Amino acid sequence: MKYISKFIFCNIMGWKIVGDYPKELKKFIIVGAPHTTNMDFVLGALMKYIKELPIGFIGKHSLFKPPYGFIFRALGGVPVDRSKSINMVDAIVKVFNEKDEFILAISPEGTRTKIDKWKTGFYHIALGANVPVVLNTFDFGNKEYLISKPYYLTGDQKKDFKFFHDYYKDVKGKNPDQFEPNFHKNI
Repeated sequence: MKYISKFIFCNIMGWKIVGDYPKELKKFIIVGAPHTTNMDFVLGALMKYIKELPIGFIGKHSLFKPPYGFIFRALGGVPVDRSKSINMVDAIVKVFNEKDEFILAISPEGTRTKIDKWKTGFYHIALGANVPVVLNTFDFGNKEYLISKPYYLTGDQKKDFKFFHDYYKDVKGKNPDQFEPNFHKNI
C-alpha cells in the first residue's frame, strides 16, 4: 500500500513531501491546517500509508454511518457525537495515557469553512497527555506536504499559537479564502 499511495501522491497528483514524522516518538498529535476542502482527507489518507503510521482521527458521527462508515473506521477514525456534552479532551488524554503508541491527527479549525479562531482542544490534549505536536499542511500553492519537527508546548498559549501562526502564515489551502491566517489573535 505504501508504494501505491506514494505513486499516486507524488507521481500522479504531483505532490512533494517536505520533512518527516519523528520515528523516535510513539505518541504525538498531528495538527493539520488549513482544512479548506474534502481533498485534505484523501491526501491525508495517502500520507498515512506512505509514512506507514497508525494515525487515528476523530470525525463527526454522521460520517461513520452506512454506506461509507466502515471506510472511515478502517482508516483509523473514531466517531464523535458533538451534540452530547462530554469532556472530549479528558477522554482523549485518557486514551493517550492508556496506550503505548498513539498518534492523533486533528484539524484545529474543526470545519472546512472559514472561522475566526482555532478550537483549542488539541492544545489541551497535548498538554494533558504531555505529548508534542507535529504541524503539517497541504500547501496547495506549492503542492508540498510540509511536516514540522515536534513542537513541545510551553504552556503559554499565546506564545504557542504565535508559533503555529508563523508556521502556517504563508500556506495556501485549496480554498485560500476559507483560511483565516490570524486565527491566533483571538486566543
